[in-house]
Amino acid sequence: MAAQTEVIVLGLGGIGSAALYHLAARGLRVIGLEQFGIAHERGSSHGQTRLIRQSYFEHSSYVPLVRRAEKLWVELESQTGKRLLERTGLYLAGPTSGVIVPGVLRAAAAYDIGLERLSHTDARSRFPGFRPSDEMAILFEPDAGCLAVEDCVATYVAEASRLGAAVHSNDQAIAWSAEPDEVKVKTEQMTYRAAQLIICAGSWTSKLLENLRFLLEVRRKTVVWVPIVAESMRKDRGCPVFGFEHEGRFFYGFPCTDGATVKVGEHTGGGSIRSPEELDRSLHPTDVEPVADFIRRFVPGLEPRAVKHSVCMYTMTPDEHFIIDRHPEHSNVVYAAGFSGHGFKFASVIGSVLADLVTTGTTSEPIGFLRADRPSLQHPR
Repeated sequence: MAAQTEVIVLGLGGIGSAALYHLAARGLRVIGLEQFGIAHERGSSHGQTRLIRQSYFEHSSYVPLVRRAEKLWVELESQTGKRLLERTGLYLAGPTSGVIVPGVLRAAAAYDIGLERLSHTDARSRFPGFRPSDEMAILFEPDAGCLAVEDCVATYVAEASRLGAAVHSNDQAIAWSAEPDEVKVKTEQMTYRAAQLIICAGSWTSKLLENLRFLLEVRRKTVVWVPIVAESMRKDRGCPVFGFEHEGRFFYGFPCTDGATVKVGEHTGGGSIRSPEELDRSLHPTDVEPVADFIRRFVPGLEPRAVKHSVCMYTMTPDEHFIIDRHPEHSNVVYAAGFSGHGFKFASVIGSVLADLVTTGTTSEPIGFLRADRPSLQHPR
């Protein structure tokens, strides 16, 4: 049995759900394929919250993209009535000789980001739940905030369906092939045919694009929810999203929204896994110890004890920047991969970019630095 359409979107996590929506909104006939349920907890787009910020220490070229992403998230909220983005502010602390503070200051200077540099006295007064060390600089981005990750995915899929997209969940892709005028995707249930294919399969990307010359490392990442011991850690008491760089490691957390706990994790580190199917979802002492030590050192408003946890995956590129490109052998296949633990906030704009690439062949968004042929991704086979 076969299905015919204009575009197939393979993978309906953060990026794929947005691509599905943007294609449907442009009037294309589109099919979305997802191996699990919608807004599932088996990949990288779950865990209640994701940070959205313009303070981009990773590369200042992300700033125009995140600004466009913010506008698209707000548009989605407006047309659906959903609350998806909440402005909490972002508190960052780290050494001036580190990675975070110098990178943020470069981005702020290049793009005139509204950023406050706080004295330790001001920081203690405004945010008493944190205790940065004396050598740390403290920055605050008031317009940063968090996205409700599962709601974002579910909303995009629901809106795409409302606009005519066909959504097939719990149907795993087994293989795909492409000819100049047609692509085929074989799943466990049937074979789908279309003129074009978008692949945004997260940690399963290497299996679907195994002939390409870049390396993707899948890392196991754990976040924990810990009890609050100070009311200042509550969102309704002004607690922002927070991040600390310490001895080359970066820890982050979100304000309390349930009256009892805060989500905390380490962005750096994480052990490699050979395949997503082998992901260990249990919690180990080695998962908790670094976060607990961070809390004891810098966040007296929290108790260093995990009461809940979640495990997801980062799909890392060698330079930790995304890959958005066209398949070198098949002009009717485009893909987005390697979001390296900081991609979800961009899902709205990257979905639009992918829709651009399959409808017009190009995009006006500044994604040149994310091409697959950049030197930092090349390696001999």
